[in-house]
Amino acid sequence: MKKLAILLGVLLLVSMSVFAAGQTEAAGAAKTFTPSKNIDWYVTSSPGGGSDIFTRTIIDIAVAENLLNGQNVVVQYKTDGAGEVGRLLVSQIKAGVQADHTLLTFNSGDLMPMLKNTSNRFENFQPIAHMAVDKHLIFIGEYSKYKSFEEVLAALKRGERIVLGGSKGDDIACHAALIKEIGVTEDQFSYIAHDATSGAITAILGGHFDLLISKPAAASQYVEAGKIKPILALSTSRFPGNLNSAPTLSEFGYKNVEVPNWRSIVAPKSMSAEAVAYWTNVFKKVSETETWNKGYIEKQKLVPDYMDSETFRAYGMQFQKEYLASIGK
Repeated sequence: MKKLAILLGVLLLVSMSVFAAGQTEAAGAAKTFTPSKNIDWYVTSSPGGGSDIFTRTIIDIAVAENLLNGQNVVVQYKTDGAGEVGRLLVSQIKAGVQADHTLLTFNSGDLMPMLKNTSNRFENFQPIAHMAVDKHLIFIGEYSKYKSFEEVLAALKRGERIVLGGSKGDDIACHAALIKEIGVTEDQFSYIAHDATSGAITAILGGHFDLLISKPAAASQYVEAGKIKPILALSTSRFPGNLNSAPTLSEFGYKNVEVPNWRSIVAPKSMSAEAVAYWTNVFKKVSETETWNKGYIEKQKLVPDYMDSETFRAYGMQFQKEYLASIGK
């Protein structure tokens, strides 16, 4: 009987160990994440602009590299209220399956007007990955009456009114820095904002204003086609390739103006830690591909600058702090 009791005790201990191991394994499995349904990726600018090109490039690479567990990505364009409606929608998604399958293209050009015009803040989102930094140029179109930035400066000195068209956010901030540096008023060198750079490009191709401000990604194909021409680099140095003909502002005797636009991805604040880890890793793998570095970064003249979730969080919060201070908030 004593031997039987010992045997039963051993069997009980083994059973409990097996059960505990099974529970641990199950718990471990529950803490992993892979996409199990369509991914909703929100873009708060119109199709064809820099944010759209950025988003679709990443999606194409992720699909080609088999990083999405075979799931489809549905791009949702939410441009109402200059994109504020879409950003608010994403920030308010509740925890659960949907939150883990939702992404938002988010740039400094989105953050600045959001901070200025709404109560929504960077901390209302889950940072996922910072991918690159973009800079601006001024372009002329086929119907522009000015053929160089030297002619633009001369016209401004004569008191002529010039109209610049572009997108929102960082483009507007770049225009503000430019007119401050060259010493003219907003009435004389005015600005027309569009939902995306694609709309501004369409307008200048139709001759509806004098100058265009754009980052290389949205403008590159039109430069190659000879439809628009760069005349000023809003950067501390000239751009490479077919944008190299555009001088910097310092070449005209002014201080250079540069308002870099960072390109990144965020998610609902409620996204699970497991999903955050998964998506951060996906975009790290994307950033390491030749297609990303040669076909996007190099081709579109961007600066590669990958940051993981926590590094990007610190970066974004510091950017927000400094910008709020600059506008007196």
